Amino acid sequence: MTTRYQHLALDQVRPGMILSDVLRDGQGAVLLAAGTVLTENMLARLDQHGIESLPILRDGAGGSEAEATDSAAAEARLAYLFRHNDPDNHDDWATGLLRRYLTDYRLGREVQS
Repeated sequence: MTTRYQHLALDQVRPGMILSDVLRDGQGAVLLAAGTVLTENMLARLDQHGIESLPILRDGAGGSEAEATDSAAAEARLAYLFRHNDPDNHDDWATGLLRRYLTDYRLGREVQS
């Protein structure tokens, strides 16, 4: 992934921010397309669909310190999400593979085969 984004809680998102990825509801239906400029009305309605956070494009003003902070936050979030997964358990290879791909995606690394 080459596009830089930040994952923000819904209450931190402001009108005018741009959605970095397709936004889907819990059933997988598309709510908003990637690249959508968010409006106040859209943000008010997202709460009704159970949306708690959004991937937002960065404005490009972030420096290496901000990127390091974001990477650390992404790694902490992934550690929390996969807290029940033992990376050394080879019987649970599918979860390990998913974890690796998500980590690469969230940290903006090229996916390795």
